[in-house]
Amino acid sequence: EEKVNTMTVSWGGMGVFWGRNVAYLFVRHSRYTKEFIDAAEGFSLSFYDTAKYRKMMSYVGNVSGREEDKIKNAGLTVMFHDEVPYFAEAETVLLCRKLIRQNLAPEGFIDEKLGERWYSGEDEGNYHDMYIAEITQILKKTED
Repeated sequence: EEKVNTMTVSWGGMGVFWGRNVAYLFVRHSRYTKEFIDAAEGFSLSFYDTAKYRKMMSYVGNVSGREEDKIKNAGLTVMFHDEVPYFAEAETVLLCRKLIRQNLAPEGFIDEKLGERWYSGEDEGNYHDMYIAEITQILKKTED
């Protein structure tokens, strides 16, 4: 509860894996939020009314929590459920327990053009880790 961070994620999804309802996401090694995900047993995924929160989502996706208190500056309210942080402004929150973390490394690329496309230039060597996490609970906002 001493420090929380957030980021926007566009690479991921949901499904069933090992007989469990899961969410999966990909986080670059350079992201500050990765330190928080790695240190905790679980994490939350928050979904917002995009029309209402588009500006906030753009802000938290473009500013590092290393540099400033972006949660405060974005006007987000941190809440906790079983020690997992989430945001009161979210319409829906998935509470997740990590099952696996797998590094995406060049030797695993079947289509080598993907490595050239996503991990060259300023992103050279800045690979993603894939996280698969069991969805343990879904919180749904019932009123504003």
